[in-house]
Amino acid sequence: MSLQVEKLEKNMAKLTIEAGADELEKAIEKAYQKQKNKISIPGFRKGKVPRQMVEKMYGKEVFYEDAANELIPDAYDKALDECEEDIVSSPKIEVVQIEAGKPFIFTATVALKPEVKLGKYKGVKVDKMDTEVTDEEINEEINKERENNARTIAVEDRPVKDGDMTKLDFEGFVDGEAFEGGKGEDYPLTIGSGAFIPGFEEQLVGAEVGKEVEVKVTFPEDYQAENLQGKEAVFKCTVKEIKEKELPELDDEFASEVSEFETMAEYREDVKNTLAKKKEKDAKNAKEEAAIKAVVEESEMDIPEPMLESQQRQMVDEFAQRITMQGLSMEQYFQFTGTNYQKMVEQVKPQALERIKSRLVLEAVVKAENIEVTEDDYEKELETMAEVYQMEVAKVKDLMGEREKKNIMQDLAVRKAAEFITDHAKESKAK
Repeated sequence: MSLQVEKLEKNMAKLTIEAGADELEKAIEKAYQKQKNKISIPGFRKGKVPRQMVEKMYGKEVFYEDAANELIPDAYDKALDECEEDIVSSPKIEVVQIEAGKPFIFTATVALKPEVKLGKYKGVKVDKMDTEVTDEEINEEINKERENNARTIAVEDRPVKDGDMTKLDFEGFVDGEAFEGGKGEDYPLTIGSGAFIPGFEEQLVGAEVGKEVEVKVTFPEDYQAENLQGKEAVFKCTVKEIKEKELPELDDEFASEVSEFETMAEYREDVKNTLAKKKEKDAKNAKEEAAIKAVVEESEMDIPEPMLESQQRQMVDEFAQRITMQGLSMEQYFQFTGTNYQKMVEQVKPQALERIKSRLVLEAVVKAENIEVTEDDYEKELETMAEVYQMEVAKVKDLMGEREKKNIMQDLAVRKAAEFITDHAKESKAK
């Protein structure tokens, strides 16, 4: 395998990769072996047609495409190992020469990591976040816990009020005619949740159990069912059940039930301390984000389009992995949201660009400050990974090849650069 690199404009490059004629021959033979059981020629049993006969009947190039698909991935990986350039995009492949008895030649057009003209990165100014915990915030946190511990009780002596959990039968009519999807039985609806179209839930306030009421609404102009957009409708509704939350008293008994503390005063103090730690952590993260953003604005770089496109696709793929773990497929997500893969790729473009610029700037700071990562740093990172994945450290280490180790070391160096920028940033109170 041989490699030639031609630098192009805008941080692009063309790699010309050549594999020997013997490698091409092996790939052609492999393609033939994979396909021979599907080939049928009169006078021969399936799977027994000689390769020379197939090539005579259909042309020598009959196996070229499959052979190329067999050769390219391995040849490209070897070229990456040999190439001294920092490639940051998927390749655009073009076959230049494929002919039995001759070397196989193809080109891969790729984006190269752009040079960064680093601006000011020490002493950038960032806004100081307020980390003081207020009584209002403490009360809000305690009320969340109070809501979580509320009892649900049936209501029989009054009509529906805002916040009630109801069980509802309903049927909708447009111009006196029932419409598809407009009927429900024993439907659970919390009044004020906004689950139904605007105006619907408010009109159920005051309704009594077992008595039919009419609710008049107008469907929004952008309603999902086009045949109902902008239409006036009447829903005949019957509330079958009313339930409400009964909140516990905020006393020492409540504190002992929801925490390890015996008194409300101790519980409030613990909530305050927890909020303070969270605010401090949020402030640190916000300071780091603002400091990196300030350095990016001070720096110059020319991001090649394929590099940005690769980052966009990676971000969408990461999102797909997250929702799959939650039991939702991308097809379902697209159906619910009315979007598609290409729209999502375009939507994440600003975040993708920001992510690329931040990473490039941090790598430039690593270089400028000669930031180093030690073997001890690497070992500690493996310990953290082992804890997260609930594996033994030795097992995690076994899974790490040289390429994986290099990537982890780079990530650790970048983290140190982020800490360096943050530690040297100057805070001032937001106006």
